[in-house]
Amino acid sequence: MSSSTEETYSAMFSSLRHPARRKILRMLSEKEMTFSQMLDELEIPGSHLTYHLENLGELIVKMEDGKYKLSSVGEASYSIMRGAEEAPNSQTRKFSVLPLRWKTLVIVFIISITLLASITCVQYYSLSQLSNDYELLKADLEKAKLQNQQIISWSSAERAISIIRDVAQIDTTKYQTTLLRDTIENRSDLDSVIEEILQYSLTTSESKIDLVLRFRNDHFSLCQISLIEGIPPFDPIYIQPQPTGVLEAARSIIERYRAVSDDPYLDDMSTLLASADEVNTELTLGNVKLKATVYEDNAEVILMYTANGFDYSTKRIRLVFKQHVLEELSDDWFLYKVSNAQVSVSRGQAIQIARNTAQNFEWNADGVQVTDFNIIADSAVFVPHPRTESLTLVPYWFVTLYLDKEYPGGVNSITVGVWADTGEVANIQAKSQVGT
Repeated sequence: MSSSTEETYSAMFSSLRHPARRKILRMLSEKEMTFSQMLDELEIPGSHLTYHLENLGELIVKMEDGKYKLSSVGEASYSIMRGAEEAPNSQTRKFSVLPLRWKTLVIVFIISITLLASITCVQYYSLSQLSNDYELLKADLEKAKLQNQQIISWSSAERAISIIRDVAQIDTTKYQTTLLRDTIENRSDLDSVIEEILQYSLTTSESKIDLVLRFRNDHFSLCQISLIEGIPPFDPIYIQPQPTGVLEAARSIIERYRAVSDDPYLDDMSTLLASADEVNTELTLGNVKLKATVYEDNAEVILMYTANGFDYSTKRIRLVFKQHVLEELSDDWFLYKVSNAQVSVSRGQAIQIARNTAQNFEWNADGVQVTDFNIIADSAVFVPHPRTESLTLVPYWFVTLYLDKEYPGGVNSITVGVWADTGEVANIQAKSQVGT
């Protein structure tokens, strides 16, 4: 017997068990009736009638004029009910004289009804138990998530203070330290990385320092230091004097960061910084390139991933100094990976691919379809970025084709993205660039 047949039988006999529902079936077998008419006949509260009508389910049908009538299933149910009500006068007396075949069918029918009722009860109990178990599991999951977030928060807070004290070497004992903000976010744009941001305020009677620290998947990612108050601006109070030279300061910070971290890529970075003796220069060791730039009293030191002569600058550690004071330390080296460092398409080939693609390119601006334009110059920049996975860098050429004049829509250039490992065109766009 199919599940739909079982459900029909279950609904039929469940409905026939209540006298009010039997009376509703009897009334509707005689004529179609509205809700109000049935309410007058039954003399029960409206909510009770609504309940009974809902339980009758597919046994009744509500028509467009608001009246109710028996469905085909309802008519069959009423026939069974009427037969059962008439049975005491004749059925008991005539059962013994029924043919054996009919007796067997009646017995099988009764057994089937009993089995269906038993199955329905068992299913109802099982569903009820499953529902209760689901609610308990759901509550336990929410509790575990809260506990996990709390554990992550505690761990990040300890690491944050360690970065402030042991890496930046700010003497927290000389300040009143206040946690202003602690937020946790699931970054869907970064492959669901769990990102936590903590903001601290370090104050003395003379100055105030604001620090923002970021952790991604419980790994340190960023420390920004801002001198908010102090006239004249006071440098942070350090545990020990800091080097004034950019390379010496960067070397000390990376060494201290290495001491609180177990990341192996810091080894080559430390070695590379130890061998550097000039700023505004570039050095390479293995897959690490050092680029140190000084401008007046400010400086930037970048340690980026490099392979086969091409730089993957998104995968890097960056230090920024302002007035010889560390302003920012960021680490995105651990976050990104390089899927394919083999660059099969050269700069010149990428430019040619872009020019060929532009021959069939057109755009619409203000109702004007532009199909004819002249390219007078070009440039290509190697800027690896994700293709299908948001944290995996793929070799990529960003080609700019400069036009001879400004076309409709303010367009004066066309940009084309070319995957450097396959030569496929990723995208092409009409652009309006200032200063071209």
